[in-house]
Amino acid sequence: MITEVITKEKEFSEKLNGFSFEEVGDDHLFTGLETPMKPNAFEISDEEKKEKIAHLFSEIMNVMGLDLTDDSLQGTPKRVAKMYIEEIFSGLNPANKPKVALFDNKYQYNQMLVEKNITFYSNCEHHFVPIIGKAHVAYISSGKVIGLSKLNRIVQYYAKRPQVQERLTNQIAEELKAILNTEDVAVIIDAKHLCVSSRGIKDDTSSTVTSYFGGKFNNQEKIAELQNTLNY
Repeated sequence: MITEVITKEKEFSEKLNGFSFEEVGDDHLFTGLETPMKPNAFEISDEEKKEKIAHLFSEIMNVMGLDLTDDSLQGTPKRVAKMYIEEIFSGLNPANKPKVALFDNKYQYNQMLVEKNITFYSNCEHHFVPIIGKAHVAYISSGKVIGLSKLNRIVQYYAKRPQVQERLTNQIAEELKAILNTEDVAVIIDAKHLCVSSRGIKDDTSSTVTSYFGGKFNNQEKIAELQNTLNY
């Protein structure tokens, strides 16, 4: 069963975008706005998923030669399974999407609102190692405003899944546009990828910056204003 799954996943990966796995190597692929999910992703419960992950992770540990009878290791498969489902990949489940309430813009504040330095932790979908960064989110009200903490929660929701930074940036922007009913949204993400710093090229000094500028933010004057605000 496990062998069949691995074989099918490998065949799919090798057909991805017409490139073989060997040709792609460590290159950064961005296949679309939506996180790639199977249609039946939620047919089994979270508890069943944790049981299956714990079993499969114990197999991985066994293959690597680790002694699962050791006091320090015997609980690791269940801890990893719980962490995957309840914490670092909880953003895969739409049931965990933050509930957002909008309020009338009674202060008639029509300039940009910026929530900067939102710390997030995600995981690279290519190697399943951490992405650690900060998101800066801005919008101009079209008549409604959103609670500040909800901006953080939206960032965290989309970060808590296997990710590509370009997709994460666009997902946050598209969600805010839909909620606030405005194109006037900007998202900037500055992040360090451990798949770059802890393995492969092992460059610990570089970071990756991605941005989305929509509506009124899509001009040089507004971008400069936003950048000046972020530099305060």
